Amino acid sequence: MDGMILCDKPAGASSHDEVLRVRRALAGAKTGHAGTLDPFATGLLLVLVGRATRIARYVLTLPKTHVTTARYGALSSTGDPDGEIVQTGRIPPDPPAMPTGAVRQRPPAYSAIRVGGVRAYERARRGEEFEMPERVVHVHRFEQRWREDGERGCYEIECSSGTYVRSLIAELGDAYCESLRRTWIGPWTVDAADGETLIPLGDVLAAFLPVVLVEGEQARRARHGALVDVDADGTVVLADEDGPICVAEPREGGGVKASVGFRR
Repeated sequence: MDGMILCDKPAGASSHDEVLRVRRALAGAKTGHAGTLDPFATGLLLVLVGRATRIARYVLTLPKTHVTTARYGALSSTGDPDGEIVQTGRIPPDPPAMPTGAVRQRPPAYSAIRVGGVRAYERARRGEEFEMPERVVHVHRFEQRWREDGERGCYEIECSSGTYVRSLIAELGDAYCESLRRTWIGPWTVDAADGETLIPLGDVLAAFLPVVLVEGEQARRARHGALVDVDADGTVVLADEDGPICVAEPREGGGVKASVGFRR
């Protein structure tokens, strides 16, 4: 039982809650997720099952698309409806400046990033004063879909992993995320999420990584984590007639070597 289940996380539940639901349904199978959603947010959560949990770090690098509704004229301590709301009445222009490309942002204090070894939201809840480290993220697309009575606006944002949509909305002016829904991660869409269907590991890998077929001695070397004589410009999946053997990375001097193995 190795693969991935597309889930549509409901509002109010944590990502961990959804993983536990899947784990119970699969009688305790090993599970994990690739990309946290805040409790107030909804949308696509990728739950990895069995040996697919080993590829989380690759799935986490995939771009994501969100649809968010911004509430103007107010600030939130958390950037969402769960925070302390302060009405300011200051409304950003229509349309506001919507940055794309490389964007330097400071994640919200109420986030899961570790600062000094402690989750930022834990320090924020204790009332500690600290500075969140800036990071550079990439916004591939930032579009305003509609504007309503000057009080709300809806945006579709395609961005790199690690981007905080709450911060992007806060930087539009006096605004916060009233709702947030993740609609895509890499090639997968929330429209296909039924919370039950297991996508086989081989199909998951082939959806976002090139697959190279190997056989004989090359397949044996791949299974044992040895250098395999394959030309590749980036990460690949080595597979044989029985399915995926490993995820492999190029090595200096040529060839690829397993970074994540699935068989011996």
